[in-house]
Amino acid sequence: MSDQKYEDEPMLSWDDFNADEKVMPRAQPPAPPVAEKAPAPAAPAPAAAVAAPARAGHAERAVAPAPAARPAAPKQPWTQPSGSPLERARAAVENMDVREGEAEITGKSTRVRVDDKRMINCRADLNQLVPFKYDWAWQKYLDGCANHWMPQEVNMSADIAMWKTPEGLSDDERRIVKRSLGFFSTADSLVANNLVLATYRLITNPECRQYILRQSFEEAIHTHAYQYCIESLGMDEGEIFNMYHEIPAVAKKAQWGIQYTREISDPQFTTGTVETDKQLLQNLIAFYCVLEGIFFYCGFTQILSMGRRNKMTGVAEQFQYILRDESMHVNFGVDMINQIKLENPHLWDAEMQDKATQMILEGTELEIQYARDTMPRGVLGMNAAMMEEYLQFIANRRLAQLGLKEQFPGAQNPFPWMSEVMDLRKEKNFFETRVTEYQTGGALTWE
Repeated sequence: MSDQKYEDEPMLSWDDFNADEKVMPRAQPPAPPVAEKAPAPAAPAPAAAVAAPARAGHAERAVAPAPAARPAAPKQPWTQPSGSPLERARAAVENMDVREGEAEITGKSTRVRVDDKRMINCRADLNQLVPFKYDWAWQKYLDGCANHWMPQEVNMSADIAMWKTPEGLSDDERRIVKRSLGFFSTADSLVANNLVLATYRLITNPECRQYILRQSFEEAIHTHAYQYCIESLGMDEGEIFNMYHEIPAVAKKAQWGIQYTREISDPQFTTGTVETDKQLLQNLIAFYCVLEGIFFYCGFTQILSMGRRNKMTGVAEQFQYILRDESMHVNFGVDMINQIKLENPHLWDAEMQDKATQMILEGTELEIQYARDTMPRGVLGMNAAMMEEYLQFIANRRLAQLGLKEQFPGAQNPFPWMSEVMDLRKEKNFFETRVTEYQTGGALTWE
């Protein structure tokens, strides 16, 4: 796949969140010599400046800020260090000061007790995984590892034949496939970037971080799966990958998620105050409860309904594996949010509860608009009105999971088979496809 054909177009980028800083400070190559008159020979540098002790040099590099702009000094000729490389390496190791390494480790240098661990603002050593405080987080990590899969394992031949046959799918069905791949190919990338650039750094519990690492990899697999579907079907990659800023119903959902990441993805952002802790909490609600917990459900229901009708079965199978992963992501995120609330009850005040409710309702309305855009007519045994009630049912569930009041009294699930897909362990004929609850070989149990 080539990005050359649209690499010059203005596209939303995670780097946009650091627009004020433009780029993170990083080491720059030395400026090229200016083509002017050769400078007068410089006086020899003092011996102390040339042969500074290795330990002091390391300490200076660890703490010194980026140097201010200054006129370029004449380049000094390089001189061969004394001693062989092996001798210099041994000397450097001998002169190491372990206190410098300790300074790089967040928190204490003593053994961690369970009571020292906290979800945010923890001062204990984050490199000490055990003892566990949140067993549920470690179990979710193990479950995620056991359910590993890769996109290329799914047979796409029937989908390719159906997609290339003019009468294989109706126009409405083709619209659904394109819209789903267009949104999800961007959404999972947004989630992954949020996890890597913000959530992992700000969550200060090692077993939760372990699951976040696993989730980040799963998001990469999901993005890979969408690309694999797009490539297999021979779709216009520029059209699909640019939907998130060209199709209003798709662009609004992407932009809604981005607004909750701008501040906390700044490398200088830290928690520790009521205001910043609430910003992190809002981010977690936005991504776990709305982006993954509401925005995915219309498209997943549509694609899985298509698979139930023996259409685009390869795409549907990939979406089924992805939905299983996403369901675990949502459950993990809700557990993490509720744990933060328990440890920091002052954050969950009336203002924060009202904000969380509004966020979930905004997400529900955006997903309803997306349903109307993708289903202008009835298709696949569903229509926009049925999807609206389903999304209200999902919104009630998200609100209840956070201990908030349901906002859609009496909303029912018009697609009970979706609960069956997500919640029940089902088996399939192995010769037709893989089992839904696929596990790696070492995790399989035989009964």
